[in-house]
Amino acid sequence: MSTSSSRIQPAQTCDQVSISPDGQAFPLPGPADIERENQRLQELVRAQRSLGREIVVVMGVGFVGAVMAGVVADAVHRKTGEPLYFVLGMQRPSSRSYWKIPFLNRGRAPVEAEDPEVAPLIARCVNEKKTLAATFSYEALALADVVVVDVQCDYHKNALGNVRDGHAEIKALEESLQAIGERIQPHCLVLIETTVPPGTTEYVAYPILKKAFSRRGLGQKHGADSSGVPEPLLAHSYERVMPGRQYVASIREFWRVCSGVNDEARSRVQQFLSKVLNVEQFPLTVLDRPIESETCKIVENSYRATILAFLDEWSRFAERNGVDLLKVIKAIKMRPTHNNIIFPGPGIGGYCLPKDGGLGVWAYNTLMGFDDDIFKMTPLAIDINDTRALHVAQLVRDALRNMGRIVAASRIAVLGASYRQDVGDTRYSGSEMVVRKLVEMGAEVVAHDPYVKHWWEFEKQDSYPAPGKSWARFFRNQEHLSELRMAEDLPGALAGVDAVILAVPHEPYRALNPEQVTEMIGARAAIIDCFGLLSDEHIARYFELGCEVKGLGRGHIQRIKKMVRNGK
Repeated sequence: MSTSSSRIQPAQTCDQVSISPDGQAFPLPGPADIERENQRLQELVRAQRSLGREIVVVMGVGFVGAVMAGVVADAVHRKTGEPLYFVLGMQRPSSRSYWKIPFLNRGRAPVEAEDPEVAPLIARCVNEKKTLAATFSYEALALADVVVVDVQCDYHKNALGNVRDGHAEIKALEESLQAIGERIQPHCLVLIETTVPPGTTEYVAYPILKKAFSRRGLGQKHGADSSGVPEPLLAHSYERVMPGRQYVASIREFWRVCSGVNDEARSRVQQFLSKVLNVEQFPLTVLDRPIESETCKIVENSYRATILAFLDEWSRFAERNGVDLLKVIKAIKMRPTHNNIIFPGPGIGGYCLPKDGGLGVWAYNTLMGFDDDIFKMTPLAIDINDTRALHVAQLVRDALRNMGRIVAASRIAVLGASYRQDVGDTRYSGSEMVVRKLVEMGAEVVAHDPYVKHWWEFEKQDSYPAPGKSWARFFRNQEHLSELRMAEDLPGALAGVDAVILAVPHEPYRALNPEQVTEMIGARAAIIDCFGLLSDEHIARYFELGCEVKGLGRGHIQRIKKMVRNGK
């Protein structure tokens, strides 16, 4: 297996190499590399089995799979302390993602994380414990006792704010399951961790594996049904990964739900997860059928999304009627039964909440074949959340108008690119929508985020998250946004801007005071608060310094402005 790297040479084309985020270029493997890789796998597995370890293959070493692979590789026998598993992280050798394989084999995490445990976890398992390696060869599947599937399942929307006009994209998952069915041994447990449309495990995965077993002529073996074809040991257990400083803990030390297609599958997945996760403090919930486990993930994320969409209505109400929604929410949270109510920001981000409800609606009509319309709140919540960031651009417009300026002639700083405070995850962030709308309106935008080095949704918008799937397709004048680069420091980002959008409540932004901000700007400016970062005292001070202030859900700002103007 070739793991050499270099900067791209003129003779190499993009489809011949895979480029890592830090610019290293890794040639894609050829036939000779594949043969050598298969031999390497055989030797590795032979040595690991001699140590009494089971072989686990994790398909997909992205945001979830890479850390899940590390957690499994780090698991030890509770009495002897000896490693239980040897893990092979598997990624297909595409130009987009092959670089993850040599990264992992060097002990480097292929994902960026704020959690200080991620990098040491991967390095320890690869270089010290020797319980983790990576491969691009599907032949690893034939050697596995357990296959964990972390292949991404997307939901593609064809129109902004209309989730019904879209579909679940499960082709990559189906292809992975086909490869699994063609290679695994009948005793191998297949655990789907991917968030999938309810019914996928039973209506899609099970038939694929069953038919593959039949084509292979596996015959009368352990677990065979009346047809002589072995029953697949197929299970589902979704992850609840939380980006940030508790990334690893959200996998290893958090509650899990699991299920299997039959009694043996349920027993096997329960045994496996109990050896890998901290089930003593965070017990497993074992459900009867995978469709229940799959529905569980969709419902819990749809619930969260619906609450945020509901609060968006009251945010608009508050702005128009002199109400500070931040204070209202704080008052409500005093009631214990309502202490999980949250302030709605400029959008709803992360990989799950913006799409998971759509997976449920799609499954009901497509996998189950119902043609009626039972879903009302779930798709509406997604549609509201998809577009509510556009209101931020309206607040910017109004604030600038109050200062005698227009968006099209303004330089605007967006502080915060990620979807969540104190993390660097930009997937489906509300800030992206804000930037795209302001650019459509003619603004010059500069972006800063202490946790984000590259905003790939812009830099690679022609190919990320997939060709033709960027949000750029919903707006005009987006072509030059591929040139957007994150500002290296805050003073540089703020210098000379006409407006500042406090888009994400990162701690460094919470610590700013009006004097610091206006000094870095060098003049008065419009200040837009998207997450209730500004206290009443800060708002008043901005007005005293000649600035204009607007805020999502902060309808009382006009009162403060009048008080300052009247000298009270």
